[in-house]
Amino acid sequence: MSYWYLAINNKSEGPFTADEVGTRIRGNQVTPQTLAFTQGMADWTPLNQVPQFHSMFRSETLSMPPVPTRTTGLLRSHEIDYEVFGDDMQFVEITLDPQEAVIAEAGGMMYMTQGVQMATQFGDGSQPSSGFFDKVLSAGKRVLTGESLFMTVFSCLSSRREKVAFAAPYPGKIVPIDLAQIGGTMICQKDAFLCAAKGTAIGISFSRKIGRGLFGGEGFILQKLEGDGMAFMHAGGTITSMELAAGETLRVDTGCLVAFQPSVSYDIQFTGGIKNTLFGGEGLFLATLTGPGKVFLQSLPFSRLADRIYAASPRAGGGRREEGSLLGGLLDGDNS
Repeated sequence: MSYWYLAINNKSEGPFTADEVGTRIRGNQVTPQTLAFTQGMADWTPLNQVPQFHSMFRSETLSMPPVPTRTTGLLRSHEIDYEVFGDDMQFVEITLDPQEAVIAEAGGMMYMTQGVQMATQFGDGSQPSSGFFDKVLSAGKRVLTGESLFMTVFSCLSSRREKVAFAAPYPGKIVPIDLAQIGGTMICQKDAFLCAAKGTAIGISFSRKIGRGLFGGEGFILQKLEGDGMAFMHAGGTITSMELAAGETLRVDTGCLVAFQPSVSYDIQFTGGIKNTLFGGEGLFLATLTGPGKVFLQSLPFSRLADRIYAASPRAGGGRREEGSLLGGLLDGDNS
């Protein structure tokens, strides 16, 4: 009889018989991505890729990528500790062990302690062994999303733990995401990325449908975060996450969509109706998200905030009067 071992909560558990593994599958004590090993196997393998257990999982979960765990040695991103401070204007403080590093967009750093060294490099540095032209090509893709060719790396060169902090660029929330726990990939709007553990790849994701590209609010190109460490996104207002079941559909204002897993189907839908189009005030198009997978939404897109600020400015006719105040309008010298 062969015995099985399972990687559960980053620990190897077992030995189990095949029947005991099946009992855990039927009881939802393990997932399709739980790694399994038995004598004769070359390496740990997700349960849904083991022929003996393949048929025990629902078909909609079979395409989900395996989740790396620290017990298998598959992790490539640095392991960092963090703490988020603040309410509406947040910043994240990251604690680095010796030789650990974090990457960030240029201009996002708030402060760093003495033992942290800052260096500018092409791209994200997720593949340090790649050649010069590969690095240039990787960095050049970032230009398509409106970002800089360069990223900043903050490394701990001290023999003790050091800290570096990154601030949000406008009112909103910072969202920590453990990429290893969501399949290793997250698709997000092009200005959502704040910082991440070194080893995280910051790439691009093309919108192949023309309607989605023209009316989706983010164009044909979105950012793609890939890795197995911590990444941090920022978005406006309050951030909420929703887990969509297979086939479940959610319609969202295109500006309120922050990020989603690649398993989520993303498209654009016309709102329809003459009254909705002319007087609805919600735009002509909505984003349609179909599960399975997780999506992140924001309550206050920066574009909406900027429009309100511009509309209230004197240049746009907003003047300095109190909104809704008749007396303020009568006494405002700008209306003479």
